[in-house]
Amino acid sequence: MHKARRQISKLEVKLMKSILVIALLLAALTLSAHADDEACDMLFVQDAKAMVFDGSRLTLKEANPNIIFFCDRPVRTAGHMTRDAFMKLVTEGENSFADNPPNAAVSIVGAKDEVTEVVVTLSKRPLVSGNDMVFPIKVIDGELPNAGETVIMFIDPIGRPMSPTSAAGVHRRHRRRAVRHLN
Repeated sequence: MHKARRQISKLEVKLMKSILVIALLLAALTLSAHADDEACDMLFVQDAKAMVFDGSRLTLKEANPNIIFFCDRPVRTAGHMTRDAFMKLVTEGENSFADNPPNAAVSIVGAKDEVTEVVVTLSKRPLVSGNDMVFPIKVIDGELPNAGETVIMFIDPIGRPMSPTSAAGVHRRHRRRAVRHLN
């Protein structure tokens, strides 16, 4: 019975990812007319089948080759880009990871369906190794396990501080509220 529940849980994670992609694509279609005239501070979502952490590098194993992006106000658009397009965007120019490192909220689903949430800074440009993506990181909040199953990383707009409305800022605020409620 435990094995059947675990299969349902993985199916539910895949279903949630599919629903998110469909919703983001629909949003992109309905809002793309407004995006032409305005700049977009892109937030990114990268998912993978597993992860390994060695203390300074987060390796996303079998990372999805398509990275989801979305923009908040005023543009409000969404879509996906290839790994090559993402790498070009984050490794070149004034908004590269090396010049202006973003923060990210990392959610890892463990073997027993527990979720670990950690906030990190992507300290240098990521590397591609076969189907894996390797991110040099610094942990800001939480503890990354040495390994984990399904992982989803929400990357803040490049160069943005961890503001209250950023993905990492919302995660941080949620943790603080949880701690406040425990006291």
